Amino acid sequence: MSTLRVTAEELTVHEHPNADALEVAQVGLYRAVVAKGVYRSGDYALYIPEQAVLPAALIEELGLTGRLAGSAADRVKAVRLRGELSQGLVCRPAVLAGVDLERAAKEGTDFAELLGITKWSPPVPTTMDGDVMAAPELLPWVDIENLQRYPDVFEAGEPVVLTEKLHGTCCLVTYLAEDGRVLVASKGFGAKGLALKEDERNVYWRAVRGHGVPEVAARLAARLGATRVGIFAEVYGRGVQDLAYGTDVRTAEAPPGYAVFDVSAEIDGQVRWLDPAQVLEEGELPLVPTLFEGPYELATVLERASGRESVSGRGLHLREGVVIRPAVERYSPVVGGRAIAKAVSPAYLTRKGGTEYE
Repeated sequence: MSTLRVTAEELTVHEHPNADALEVAQVGLYRAVVAKGVYRSGDYALYIPEQAVLPAALIEELGLTGRLAGSAADRVKAVRLRGELSQGLVCRPAVLAGVDLERAAKEGTDFAELLGITKWSPPVPTTMDGDVMAAPELLPWVDIENLQRYPDVFEAGEPVVLTEKLHGTCCLVTYLAEDGRVLVASKGFGAKGLALKEDERNVYWRAVRGHGVPEVAARLAARLGATRVGIFAEVYGRGVQDLAYGTDVRTAEAPPGYAVFDVSAEIDGQVRWLDPAQVLEEGELPLVPTLFEGPYELATVLERASGRESVSGRGLHLREGVVIRPAVERYSPVVGGRAIAKAVSPAYLTRKGGTEYE
């Protein structure tokens, strides 16, 4: 999941193609349906992104009682309104009446705490839970920001690689070369500096053992001369999320689906991000599918983000989206970290009965 920030943004307002009383306010590459006549292009307003959880008072003020997602009807989720995809909320809460929103936009002020808005945390099924232990040596994963919120992460023509974004659960593995220990965590536990104690019932440990990840990590550490190696993968299948890619984690006949999307290594005291396709030998571990390598163009990214999944080789269901990264790892001043972003399929965002477990 990307980080939650509630910021003031400059709007570009478009006509709604299917509704006379509605318009579409654009923020970056996001588009949110709004009432007609409330905003004009060049206006500044607050943008509340998807996965934000709103307090009851704000929901009532915005006239959204009973209209948001989740069991408490308090979570912002992408919806289609009269055929147009609406992602996030554009508003001007009364508490900000005296605030210079244009200045706040330029300064990047985050209003989440002031408004009592928090980030939604997905539930954790028992197969993904377990006993934990402190793991300060764990190599952590980072949140990937959405390209629609940060469209300037990449420049037109920059060499990039697009890989398929899978709908599973993120599995973090850290191999410690000094003593051969293996630390396994979910993204949620890893963010807290915790690792899961080994348990044959746990889906992460089942995937890690079933695909021989510790042995691969040990060989990789030796090849790189690394003191720590981090292998980051998506664990997937029926029993994990609603998109299963033809795999069922509920049976013991085969390990859960597992696809590596990133590798990091501590070499000479410095942690480096590495391309799995370049540092892993062919067939050592399953990798997420590469969908495109070439010059960056927004149209290409959005086209590849939609369609059918390619993991199973049979196009069993829709694709979640893509992850974009430069061909050569670099820093991005736009996001203040790695130059990496995701683009998500509109069909994925608005599917019915979808699960979003951590």
